Amino acid sequence: MDKSQLPFISATELASLIKSREISPVEATEAYLERIPHVDGKLNSYITVTSERAMADARQAEQEIVSGKYRGPMHGIPIGIKDQVYTKGILTTGGSTILKDFVPTEDATVVTKLNEAGAVLLGKLNMSEFAMGDAFEHPYGRPHNPWDLSRNAGTSSSGSGAATAAFLCATSLGEDTGGSIRGPASFCGLVGIRPSWGRVSRHGVLGASWSMDQVGPISRTVSDCAITLAAIAGHDPKDGYTWDIPVPDYLADMSGGVQGLKIGVITERVEGDAVDPQVRDLVLKAIAQLGELGAVVSDIEIPLIAQSAAISTAVTYGDVSGVHREGIDQRLKEYDYNIQLRLLTGAILPAQAHQKAVRLRHMIRQQILDALDQVDVLVMPTSSIPASTLPEKAGVESKAAFMEMLGGRRSFTAPFNL
Repeated sequence: MDKSQLPFISATELASLIKSREISPVEATEAYLERIPHVDGKLNSYITVTSERAMADARQAEQEIVSGKYRGPMHGIPIGIKDQVYTKGILTTGGSTILKDFVPTEDATVVTKLNEAGAVLLGKLNMSEFAMGDAFEHPYGRPHNPWDLSRNAGTSSSGSGAATAAFLCATSLGEDTGGSIRGPASFCGLVGIRPSWGRVSRHGVLGASWSMDQVGPISRTVSDCAITLAAIAGHDPKDGYTWDIPVPDYLADMSGGVQGLKIGVITERVEGDAVDPQVRDLVLKAIAQLGELGAVVSDIEIPLIAQSAAISTAVTYGDVSGVHREGIDQRLKEYDYNIQLRLLTGAILPAQAHQKAVRLRHMIRQQILDALDQVDVLVMPTSSIPASTLPEKAGVESKAAFMEMLGGRRSFTAPFNL
């Protein structure tokens, strides 16, 4: 295979070629490093490209594989990581100029796990400031959508979405507080998994909300997500909220079809007037196709789902103001203006309002669990609108866009962070 074509195959396919020694990790890494400068000037998906580190990782992986020490499907796979994840000795800005010179002295646990799996670090990916902004607030410049450079690439993990969709990494890590893995995946035509709370360690991750943040993969295929998640999942003594239970073989569990799978359609979030007609039509077609493949489709209700964005906002802003208390007191003006508003809103949020949001959070969580007692999976759009244009904010073109603006990008994703 022509080396220049290696970025265009899936991570899972690349893993197979590396395992069989048809392709070397060095060849794959060189192909990505040669492509990044030619493409990323238009996308702005990377904050830092770690070329020397990547080649060192690749050479080590190649030596190990030649010596018969193959570690698994992530061995030799070039990956990009959102810039809020600590990487020892490598600039980690959190998307903020406040941390423009911050170089961690340790790796985040997910990075340690990727190192143990033999992955190759290509660099750190662009993001909104401290993962609190939307698609329009990026101190290091806005990432653009590879499918249409005039449109945004999603929410705070937009650099991960843009880089993965543009074949500038084989797979990537994002982080999701209210939809920031799923949003970029949706807007960039990718697969994103926000893992269940406690499945993946958050040690060494610059957090926004201790109770909702989760690190997870953004990839081009479901299989790629499976091998990436398997590499980073698992109990971590440094994060007391992680589960001490076995990590499934996600890739093996993908065998079989959807015959007999019970799918619950959250009708209000599919057919409601807050959903753009383009989005509605595509989701309904996907649901119909699942039915044709043998899935059992039924409608289901989650009564509090319409209030989920407001509940999420109250909980998150309260968490965020606590995480950034020192910043609010000492460096407030160094934050982006819109981030300042979020921080100050959280700081003055009445305790009664926060407590009410926490109570409602438990209620909607139980409603979702009750729904999942009836079906295997739930279906709804990731976003009620297509990717909006830059630099204008969504909110004037349709009721769906207006609802997205009011609820933020989390209006359709927040229920599952709660």
